[in-house]
Amino acid sequence: MKMVAELGAALLNWLESVGRAGIFLIQSVFRLPVRPKESLNLLVKQLYSVGVLSLVIVVVSGAFIGMVLALQGYSILAKFGSEEAVGQLLALALLRELGPVVTALLFAGRAGSSLTAEIGLMKATEQLSSFEMMGVDPLRRVIAPRFIAGVICLPLLSLIFSATGIIGGLIVSVNWLGVHDGAFWSLMQQSVYFDTDILNGFIKAVFFSVAVTWIAVYQGYECVPTSEGIGKATTRTVVLGSLAILALDFVLTAAMFGDF
Repeated sequence: MKMVAELGAALLNWLESVGRAGIFLIQSVFRLPVRPKESLNLLVKQLYSVGVLSLVIVVVSGAFIGMVLALQGYSILAKFGSEEAVGQLLALALLRELGPVVTALLFAGRAGSSLTAEIGLMKATEQLSSFEMMGVDPLRRVIAPRFIAGVICLPLLSLIFSATGIIGGLIVSVNWLGVHDGAFWSLMQQSVYFDTDILNGFIKAVFFSVAVTWIAVYQGYECVPTSEGIGKATTRTVVLGSLAILALDFVLTAAMFGDF
């Protein structure tokens, strides 16, 4: 009975935390800004912090992953005499799967951990309490701009990642492995469709952006206001964000591309 009681208590605690996180999300997003101009300035600042500063790691990672994928794809397709289809393989793999997933994982590690640490530090130094004492809603001023910026930036970064990966794969395939550039582009254009490939990959990135940014801001807002608590919250952001990405990827892939 003790084991059953502990299991039930753990389940109730988990349900309570999920409920608090859901209420936190609704309160953060669906509150209208008091000063639209000031809110826009805060949003632009967070777009730079979350999106622009993540651009370098996304571009570099996308280029190298595209190069590696071209090398691996060429070595496999050459065994069947279909090495000209490396562009098709590269585009479909990046647009459908690797682009959204890898970008989201990079985003969770770079921007998500940064958001958690920043909000956690604001809580530890009592800046959030100071906003409340001045009559300023910290959810509206601190959390909402960061959440909206994360939701906007991740899908765009995913498209940039895929484009950079295709360019990297093109360089390796055409300039190094000798694949004809006309065949590379023509087979890619014949096999890639906007609604089933590009749009579905973009939708995946949108779901990932909501999940990762939600976890990041919530962990920062609810962390224990100590250095150890901020460190643990940052770690939870990366771990939970990565698990959420992989779980959502399976569900979305089954819904979009599964034959059910």
